[in-house]
Amino acid sequence: MSLCCCSAGSRRLLLPRLFLGQHHRLRRPLLHLRAASTAAAAASSSTASLSPAQQRQVSLYVDALLEWNQRMNLTAITDEAGVMTRHVEDSLAVLPPLERAYTSRGGDVAGISLIDVGSGAGLPGLILAVARPSWKFTLLESMRKRCTFLEHAVEVMELSNVDVVCDRAENVGQSHDFREAFDVAAARAVAELKVLAEYCLPLVRVGGLFVAAKGHDPHEEVRSAKAAVHTLGASMLDLCNVDSVGPHGQRTAVVYLKERTTPKKYPRHPGTPSKTPL
Repeated sequence: MSLCCCSAGSRRLLLPRLFLGQHHRLRRPLLHLRAASTAAAAASSSTASLSPAQQRQVSLYVDALLEWNQRMNLTAITDEAGVMTRHVEDSLAVLPPLERAYTSRGGDVAGISLIDVGSGAGLPGLILAVARPSWKFTLLESMRKRCTFLEHAVEVMELSNVDVVCDRAENVGQSHDFREAFDVAAARAVAELKVLAEYCLPLVRVGGLFVAAKGHDPHEEVRSAKAAVHTLGASMLDLCNVDSVGPHGQRTAVVYLKERTTPKKYPRHPGTPSKTPL
């Protein structure tokens, strides 16, 4: 373990098994968006490195999130500045440790496939998809209402490198189409690490990475998850402090390397990982 510090073509919405036979795509009509303001994006360090077109995509996302948040629970943050600093900047902060870890293993970052597990409002997946248009992203979310928002946001932002999968991680992790199919699995504010590892590691190919965005002091959580991570075929690679406009001024990116194939029995049945953690 090392310690470091650092400041698709076509889109498709994949529904849970219950709905697969209906060939129904969740959609909602486009909302009339407020004029996109790039001022907030340009003012912050990470988003300032994005192109004007990318900054506009981020602004369109923020507008859509705040608009839809009036009707469903997507975020507790209800102002543009707060979304930019606490969500957008926080999501972009994951990129440096992720790319550093990936290239340190000899990987080519030009075409990474990344699954955002428990994507919720699309964080960090949608923001990373803007910043890295050559990557392929899958947003995995179990709640259909949130999946509807995600598909809407993908359309409004005109992202061609994002798919939305509406299902539970336990089901997707046992699916032939998704099991050990991704270079990187990432998650932010989803669950305790030893639970999150069972959601994410079955989706990562051998040699790939599992990246968890955690709080300012995750050391006890990391220790508690060590046995579970080993059982699932991985080990700690990096524990990186990243700057964040949170209550403690920083967050931590916990990076794991997938070294061996995950035993077939994992992930267990839906609900079991959270009720009975490894």
